Amino acid sequence: MAQQNNYQNLINNLQTALALLEIEKNSQLYQDTLSVCNHLSKPGFQIAVFGPFNYGKSTLINAILGNRALPIDLIPTTGAAISVKYGDELRTKINFIDGREINESGTEILKKFAILDGDRRMRDDVTSVQVFCPHSLLKNNVELLDLPGTNDREAQDKLVRDKLLTADLIIQVLDARQLMTLTEREKLHDWLIDRGIKTIVFVVNFLNLLEAEDQKEVYKRLRFVAESFRADLPPNISNLYRVDALPALRSRLKGDVAAAQSSGLVIFESALQSILAAKQEKIADVRLPRVVKIVAQIKQLWQAKVQSIASELETLESTYNAKIQIQQKAEKLIKQGFITSVLELRNWLDEQTLLHRYQSEATAALQQGQFSNWERDFLQPRLVQLQESIVKWVTQASEFFNRHQPETLSISFPTSPQVNLPNKPTNSEGLADTASVGVATGLGWVLGGPVGAAVVGSAAYILNKNLNKEKQQTTEESYHNQVLQLYTDAAKDYLIRFSKEALEQLIKYQEKAERIISFQMPELPVEISTKRSQLNLLNGCLEKIDRELESLKTSLN
Repeated sequence: MAQQNNYQNLINNLQTALALLEIEKNSQLYQDTLSVCNHLSKPGFQIAVFGPFNYGKSTLINAILGNRALPIDLIPTTGAAISVKYGDELRTKINFIDGREINESGTEILKKFAILDGDRRMRDDVTSVQVFCPHSLLKNNVELLDLPGTNDREAQDKLVRDKLLTADLIIQVLDARQLMTLTEREKLHDWLIDRGIKTIVFVVNFLNLLEAEDQKEVYKRLRFVAESFRADLPPNISNLYRVDALPALRSRLKGDVAAAQSSGLVIFESALQSILAAKQEKIADVRLPRVVKIVAQIKQLWQAKVQSIASELETLESTYNAKIQIQQKAEKLIKQGFITSVLELRNWLDEQTLLHRYQSEATAALQQGQFSNWERDFLQPRLVQLQESIVKWVTQASEFFNRHQPETLSISFPTSPQVNLPNKPTNSEGLADTASVGVATGLGWVLGGPVGAAVVGSAAYILNKNLNKEKQQTTEESYHNQVLQLYTDAAKDYLIRFSKEALEQLIKYQEKAERIISFQMPELPVEISTKRSQLNLLNGCLEKIDRELESLKTSLN
């Protein structure tokens, strides 16, 4: 049960590997992998007989069965993979693509559905051909597989190649008259050895047709070929046999034991029995090497795939990291510029700085009735310049970090100062000019009541007109000083309010702007996550395959 679970785990992981590697379903590797997986835990023991057309494959099987069960002729005949299994009587079962099934006694039906057509092509409507035969060799789930001849058409060659992968023992039939051609050698390596198939027995046919001296020479060459190939067979079992197939069949049909012995059939059958006895008990030893070969091919594709993904991932990560580094550097530069600009505006808005720089100008503008013009032409341009310097950095951060930009920094000015002047002395004629300035500028004269006041917003500057007459200055100079003080105080109050309100607005904007400028690690791009996941899946799947293989090998030892 444990070994069966190991089989299933290995099969599942191999199929997962095919999907992860995106191998085409019609590719040879994909088909081979599925075939090996399906056959890995399949019960029974399959013996496949293959070789070029007219090498006597079907005749050899008939000789073993002692029955003309399979069609044989002087021209190439076998046009399907015919599976010969044990049955109580000789009968044939044929399945078709459309679901039809023929189940008849005997094997005459094979001549219609299991031979090549007039163009020497296989039928394309047949899915399987099975012959059931009452022979002792076939008991205990042993199956003989008669394959179409090779070296004729590509379709036949592909069918044979696919079937050989799931055969537990290969009987390669050779022709003594053209021993081991170059094509046969290539197929031995490409179709068998390179795919992990080493349970191979060579059977040479037609040796009886050669002269005695030629037979010796051919057999000498055959032994050299056989010895150069290390077959995975039980000890003391040769991988080379001579069987004169047609004489062997005739001797069996006649019941001539001596003739069967001289044809080489009896020795060969004895070897088959020994191989079956040894290999059926350790069937995994036969099948596992093929899985190892499949895994080796998958690993080659896996390595190429992993290298490709790793290279793509490295490029993506390099681009991603470079982008982060650029953004981090940009954050640093923008922050430095932003802080510098904010500090410059903050220093300019400092109360003492404003008073020192602008109080006298503001006072004069008030006196001249030109405060609004002065505010627009002298104060506002500098403020706008400093604001734009700050907003520039925030705009850059918003665009660079792809974030929503807050409302622009727009510091407003306080309401303009309003100055209420004291009543003019009645005996002063020199104040006419001052009064006219006040009216002309629209600042307004407030001439009623005993109290004169300079008002800036909610602040009021009050001069008590009811001073003690002994201490009150009634001269023109005293009046001008009082007026100047009112304008001076009004300008000071305006600049103090401007400093306070502007700094409050700047702080609020700075809090919002700093969140925009602050660098945040971006989400990992989907491409990087996908590539990393692919690598993890591929590596994990391969590790599981290796682990399952090792587990199977350990359980077999």
